[in-house]
Amino acid sequence: MQDIDNRELNRMLQQAFDASTKIYQERGFQRRIGFGRRPALVSVDLANAWTRPGNPFTCDQEAMDNEIMPGMQRLLKACRTNGHPVIHVTTAYEITDRNAPFTDMGLWHCKIPIEVVNLNDRALWAIDARIAPVEGEYTLLKKRASAFHGTGLGGILRAAGVDTILVTGVTATACVRTTICDGLADGFRTIAVRECIGDRVPGAVAWNLYDIDAKFADVHSVDECVDYLDSVGSTRMAAE
Repeated sequence: MQDIDNRELNRMLQQAFDASTKIYQERGFQRRIGFGRRPALVSVDLANAWTRPGNPFTCDQEAMDNEIMPGMQRLLKACRTNGHPVIHVTTAYEITDRNAPFTDMGLWHCKIPIEVVNLNDRALWAIDARIAPVEGEYTLLKKRASAFHGTGLGGILRAAGVDTILVTGVTATACVRTTICDGLADGFRTIAVRECIGDRVPGAVAWNLYDIDAKFADVHSVDECVDYLDSVGSTRMAAE
């Protein structure tokens, strides 16, 4: 029954995409930003609280296990082989008492249960072991949806000469989307990696990637992104 419902949802979404595409193209949307010369991979919230079952933030496990993680492993291999920067992003909070007069959660806890991701419980906010950071890769702790908001991400990337960010992770509706929007606003060529972006809600990924592709980033497959990471050249080889 769920498969039938999903097929019907996908059919309805495709109809909406087809109709919207006509409007967008008539009005000059859906332009291409293109790949640049110095990429970095920005992986958003692929930590255990999102990638493993049993948490309020848990995302679609079928997509996580069968698409997102295998795709991430391929992207990481290409980045590591060619010396491209990798930034793993996660989220956690030090003061998780909602009644406290001051908390690093700000007001976001008024909307979603971010208090469950406590900084003291490293197992929750640690990056999933299947894509664990290796030496030379940076893990960035954020407090808000966007990986750019209130962090040094933009400066770190610019200091490394990065002009293109390949964005992956969860969720399509929130942290991935806002990271992409802020990345473009900060002057980076933004690429959303289709198979490596997830969510909790059926249809959310498809709709957001369609809309993002029209306005804020180019959506490319894992195959296309791996080819790009390989073809843009190894920074290690260039240094030698």
